[in-house]
Amino acid sequence: MFEDEEFSVSCLPLKHRVPAFGYRVTEKDRAGHFDVDRAKALKIPSGPIYGQLKRGDRVTLPDGRQINGADLCGPTEIGRKVVYCTDTVYCDNAVELAKDADVLIHEATFAHQDAELAYQRLHSTTTMAAQVALGAQVKKLIMTHFSPRYAPGNPIELKNLLEEARSIFPNTDLASDFWTYDVPRRSANIPVKV
Repeated sequence: MFEDEEFSVSCLPLKHRVPAFGYRVTEKDRAGHFDVDRAKALKIPSGPIYGQLKRGDRVTLPDGRQINGADLCGPTEIGRKVVYCTDTVYCDNAVELAKDADVLIHEATFAHQDAELAYQRLHSTTTMAAQVALGAQVKKLIMTHFSPRYAPGNPIELKNLLEEARSIFPNTDLASDFWTYDVPRRSANIPVKV
């Protein structure tokens, strides 16, 4: 759907009574931290050459030395992947979108015991959201879009929904109004030559 130098956004249709889509926002990988002190110690002249080296390019210096920019950069910063699945019952497109995501935000309108209602209304249960997260091997599941039938004081409450999902996918949280989550950065396991 969209792509620039930093991000790409893709989407797939989900399974709901009206058209609904899931979205995947992928941050592009970035070169690791450039070691300016090491470049200076190697007597590499500053300027446009530093930009080339920061990108990991191989550069031939005026004195004939060849320097591999990757040798002066830390591990690649792997782009983060965030997926948002709106109204849907469990479907393969949700799993495909969420594959290897850092965070999956997924609706979980119903408790597992209300699965029949979920299928009738084409909404997810907590266990469906957790199964998407597990099948896609995401790092974190954040559930949202809960039915008011699970408000405090009712036989099943939000804390029970969280327990259900965590029994399948332990790294699960519940979203709430104004709640935020910072998606951590990852580095590739690429050795840095010194």
